[in-house]
Amino acid sequence: MHALDLARWQFAVTTIYHFLFVPLTIGLSGLVAVLQTAWVRTGKEHYLRATRFWGKLFGINFAMGVVTGIVQEFQFGMNWSAYSRYVGDIFGAPLAIEGLLAFFLESTFLGLWIFGWDRLPKKLHLASIWLAAIGTLLSAYFILAANSWMQHPVGSRFNPVTVRAELTDFGAVLTNSTTLVTFPHTVAAAYLTAAVLMLSVCAWHLVRHNEAAVFRPSLKLALWTVVVSGVLVAGTGDLQAKIMTRQQPMKMAAAEALYETSQPASFSLFTIGPLDGSREIASLRVPDALSFLATGDPHGKVEGVNDIQRQYEQRYGPGDYKPYIPLTYWSFRLMIGFGVLPILIGLLGLWLTRRGRMPTGTAFWRAAIWALPTPLLANSFGWIFTEMGRQPWTVFGLFKTADSVSPSVGAGQVATSLTVFTLLYGGLAVVELFLMLRFAKAGPPKPSTGTPPADDESAERPLVFAY
Repeated sequence: MHALDLARWQFAVTTIYHFLFVPLTIGLSGLVAVLQTAWVRTGKEHYLRATRFWGKLFGINFAMGVVTGIVQEFQFGMNWSAYSRYVGDIFGAPLAIEGLLAFFLESTFLGLWIFGWDRLPKKLHLASIWLAAIGTLLSAYFILAANSWMQHPVGSRFNPVTVRAELTDFGAVLTNSTTLVTFPHTVAAAYLTAAVLMLSVCAWHLVRHNEAAVFRPSLKLALWTVVVSGVLVAGTGDLQAKIMTRQQPMKMAAAEALYETSQPASFSLFTIGPLDGSREIASLRVPDALSFLATGDPHGKVEGVNDIQRQYEQRYGPGDYKPYIPLTYWSFRLMIGFGVLPILIGLLGLWLTRRGRMPTGTAFWRAAIWALPTPLLANSFGWIFTEMGRQPWTVFGLFKTADSVSPSVGAGQVATSLTVFTLLYGGLAVVELFLMLRFAKAGPPKPSTGTPPADDESAERPLVFAY
C-alpha cells in the first residue's frame, strides 16, 4: 500500500476510536448535571448517589477521550503536512479557540467538580458541572466548524502566490450553514449515546433488583432522553441531508448508488447486486423517499452519479470524482438502522414504565442491555459516510486527498505508526472496558450516615463520599 492509503487508514482508525468517547463525554456531562440539580433542589439522597455513580463513569470516559484525542492533532503535522500548510490559516483558527477557550473551560471546571465534593458550596459545585457541560458543547462546536469548512468551504480565498487558502471572514466559518445543522445533529446523537449507556446500566442492575431507589429515577431520565434526543437526531439529520444534497450532490447520489438522475427517486432499504450498485438484481424500495430526503419534495429530482461526474469534470478537470460507493451506500443505511433501534427501545420502555410501573420478565431488560453498542455504531457509520462520501476531496472542491499527504513521509514510517497506534488503542480499549464494567457493576456509593453539610460550611469538613 502507498503512504496515502496507510495515512488514511491511520486517521480513520484513530478518529473512529476517539469518537467513541466524545459523544459519551458530551451527553454524560449534561445528564450528570441534571441529576445533581435534582439533588440540590430536592435534597433527596438517591439523586446524590446517582450523581456520584454516573459522574464516576463520566470521569473515566473523559480521561480516555483526552488521551485518544491528542493523537488527532499530531497527525495533521505528521502525515498530512501538505494539507496543514494549505488550510492552516483557516483550519487552525477554530481548533486553537477550542483548545484555548472551550477545552480550558471544560477541563478546569471538571477538575473543580471532581475535587470540590464537600469542599465547595453546593450551588457553586453544581455550577461547575454545568460549566463543564457547556465547555463540552463549545469544544464540539469549534471542532465541527473546522470539519464543516472541509465539507463546505466559506469565508476564505485561494492565494496563488503562497498556494494556500487564506481566511477572509472568520464569522462566515463559524456560521457556516453546514455547521449550523451538523452541531445540533451531533449533540443530539451524543445525548442519545449517553442515555443508552445509562439505560443499559440501569437495566443490568434493575433486572437483578439492585439499588432500585437510585436506578429507577436514572432509568426514567434515560428513557426520556433517548426518545427526545432520537427525535432530534432524526429531524436534524433530515435537514442535514437536504443541505448536503445542495452542497455535495455526489454524496447523496452515492448514498443511494443512484447512477442516473431520477425524478422522483426511491430509497432502497437494501439492494442485491454488485457491490458498486451499478446493476440491481433485486431490492426493497420505499417510493419517492429519496426525493423527499434530498429535496423535501416527494417528486423532486435527484441527480445521478454519472451526470454529476460529467459536471465535475467540466468544473474541476479530468479525474474520478466518485467516492467508494459500496461503503457510502451501506454506511448510510447502517447509520440509520442502528440509530432507530434505541429509539424504539426507548419508546417501549416509556410505555412499560408508565404510571410508576416496571417491566415484568427479562425481555425488555435484555433488549436494553444489548442496545448499548447501537448508538456507538450509528455514530461511527455516520462519520464514515460523511468523510468517505466527500472523497476524493479533503476540502470539497478545493484540495484533493491525494495532494494532502506529507511528501516526505514514506509508507514504512506510516505503517509503523499505524501498527503502534492500533496496538496502543487496543490496549486502551481493554483498560476502558475494564474500568467501565468494574465501576458500572459496583453500583452507586453507599448511603451517607450523616447529614450533608450546608452551603456555608468551611472547607475543612470531612468527605461524605470518596470520589
